[in-house]
Amino acid sequence: QVQLVESGGGLVQAGGSLRLSCAASGGTFSRYAMGWFRQAPGKEREFVAAINWAGGSTYDVGSVKGRFTIFRDNAKMTVYLQMNSLKPEDTAVYYCAASREGLIPRLIGEYDYWGQGTQVTVSS
Repeated sequence: QVQLVESGGGLVQAGGSLRLSCAASGGTFSRYAMGWFRQAPGKEREFVAAINWAGGSTYDVGSVKGRFTIFRDNAKMTVYLQMNSLKPEDTAVYYCAASREGLIPRLIGEYDYWGQGTQVTVSS
C-alpha cells in the first residue's frame, strides 16, 4: 500500500509560482509512474502531468505545457510540480497519484493510489 501526501499549495497572485511536493511511503517509489491531477470547483478531475520511473514526462497540452514542470527524486521518494506563470484558471485542488503502469498514464483509471490533495488558489 502506497501513501501519498501533497504539500506546497497556497494562495498566490497571477504570474507567481508555486512548487507542489508529493511524498510517498509504503512502496517502491521508483517502480511507479507518478501523476498530478487537479479539480476545480464544479468541474471534473483533470490530468495535469505525469512522469515515469526514468524521468520521461508528459503534460496536458494547451493548459499547462510550458508553464508547469513535473520532476521526481527517487531517493527522496518525492514527485514535484513546479508551477510558473500561474493564472486564475489554475485554481484547483491538486492531487498526486501513483500508477503501477510502466508507461506515462494520463487517465484517472490508470492510477492506483491517490493523495488527499492540496489547494492552489491564484488571485487575479
